[in-house]
Amino acid sequence: MAAKGARGLNEAMKALSLASHTCREATSIRIPSATFIRSMATEVPLPTGATNTNSSSPPSSFWRPAMTVPVTVFNFPSYEPQRLESWSSKHLNLPLRRDILHLAVVYEGDNTRQGTASSKTRYEVSGTHRKVQAQKGLGRARAGTRQSPIRRGGGKSFGPKPRDFGTKITRKVYDLAWRTALSYRYRRGELVVCQDGMELPLPPDFEALLESRGMRESGAEIAARFRAKWVKQVLDTNDWGRKAGRSTFITSSHRDNLFECLDLVPNWGRALDVEDVDVKDLLETGRIVVERDALMHMIESHQSDLVPKVFVPNAALPSRQVSGEILVE
Repeated sequence: MAAKGARGLNEAMKALSLASHTCREATSIRIPSATFIRSMATEVPLPTGATNTNSSSPPSSFWRPAMTVPVTVFNFPSYEPQRLESWSSKHLNLPLRRDILHLAVVYEGDNTRQGTASSKTRYEVSGTHRKVQAQKGLGRARAGTRQSPIRRGGGKSFGPKPRDFGTKITRKVYDLAWRTALSYRYRRGELVVCQDGMELPLPPDFEALLESRGMRESGAEIAARFRAKWVKQVLDTNDWGRKAGRSTFITSSHRDNLFECLDLVPNWGRALDVEDVDVKDLLETGRIVVERDALMHMIESHQSDLVPKVFVPNAALPSRQVSGEILVE
């Protein structure tokens, strides 16, 4: 039996040696590349740009994203174009990120909540804390003190207490949300950039009428009505009024006449100082009419994700995003 087992093992080793020798001979034979053809039914031809690496096509044939976008600066309130500027696509042409905008709006809403709601517990309600009635013998339900939550005038169980509803968000994500909101408005054509010093002048005839004695004595209501009618006419002419979904006017500083007139017609528009603007304000109304200086201030204040704060010696500095270069004036 042992002899038969050894003989079978020798035959198996000889067969294995023969198979390995055959494989070595097969690998030494190289198949020409011209005869190798794929026969899969799902075969898709590769693009010429990927298969031919030594092609002499110019680099301009490949797609390159635009680094700048044009911005027209208008005059206010005539809405006449004054000049054409180029702004960085990192500032006004970012893709829409609804998740980042949602995080920013929730962050702003949570941090504006007062959180001062407070109720008294059974230990804070005034009055005696003795037992109302005997535990047994009266045929009525057991009763504790008058401060019990189940009694009228008693304390409140698990009531609200002063707390902080504020949430946190990273600075870079919040700054990205600002520029995303501005980019969304720019691509939809709802971002109107005007020259600095945006103010709403009144007609000369009305100013002369205001200086008259009769208007000074009993013309406060008439003057307010005229201001409201005048600002409505200006907004409707420029398609910034109620039919266009109201407009938000953002200035670098307080403009007395513009703010007073818009306060009279809240359904047509509103005016905000650049320091009072949030991401939610950029998404609410139908138009955003902003001064060029105010727009530059918002972008420079919210680009922490573009400007690194860590200095690395002997390292190439990143290219700075430049906006506001005049193309045509």
